[in-house]
Amino acid sequence: MEYSVKIDRFEGPLDLLLHLIQKNDLDIYDIPVAEITDQYLSYIHTMQVLQLDIASEYLVMAATLVEMKSRMLLPVHEDELDDQDWLIEEDEEDPREALMHRLLEYRRFKEAAEGLKVREQERSEQYSKPVTNLEPYIEEETNKNESINASLYDMLDAFQKMLQRKVKSDPAITTVPREEISIEDRMGEIMDTLSTNGGKQSFNKMFVRSDRSFAVVTFLAILELMKGNVIQCEQSFNFEDIIIYKTGGESL
Repeated sequence: MEYSVKIDRFEGPLDLLLHLIQKNDLDIYDIPVAEITDQYLSYIHTMQVLQLDIASEYLVMAATLVEMKSRMLLPVHEDELDDQDWLIEEDEEDPREALMHRLLEYRRFKEAAEGLKVREQERSEQYSKPVTNLEPYIEEETNKNESINASLYDMLDAFQKMLQRKVKSDPAITTVPREEISIEDRMGEIMDTLSTNGGKQSFNKMFVRSDRSFAVVTFLAILELMKGNVIQCEQSFNFEDIIIYKTGGESL
């Protein structure tokens, strides 16, 4: 039975080249092409002998190194060149230049990745405390018994929390007969409820039914009554229930 193994030690040909340069203490700015090519090809040959999978990019780099080695080993016949051609030959770019820049860039990113990995490990050993409501521990500038008028944003927040509680408390499957009710009728019902309860009532207790349409109509009715200065909504502290009061203002 054939059994093949794949080694993922190196991330790619540049990783292998960088490893060989560091292992043999070579100068990355003056790469000995002949030596590094022989070592690289030796590694590729070893992988082939062990029947390991070799990515095509490793073979492309091997061909590039062999070409560079050949170009640098070719003899230059000075007597066949005139003075002008000799100047051009001297100005020709070193074939190792592009490889050097690629290796330097790869080394820079590899070191950055290793630094991020260390930071990730350090962060994984830290534990953060969940966000806590510190409102009870904050000394209020105003009297604690003094209520503040609830703003529109406070009302919207209270309405959203009420809907979330309704969803959790309602059964998974319900059948509610549809009953249309106008905002004006609901405003009258709210005023009757306030009169029955001494002129005040909790915001949450105004939503006596669980269907969404009733909740929306009730919320809009409360906003209309606030707009007409017929009721006033107050909240003692953040996160506490809003209390609705009759103001004795304009009548419906």
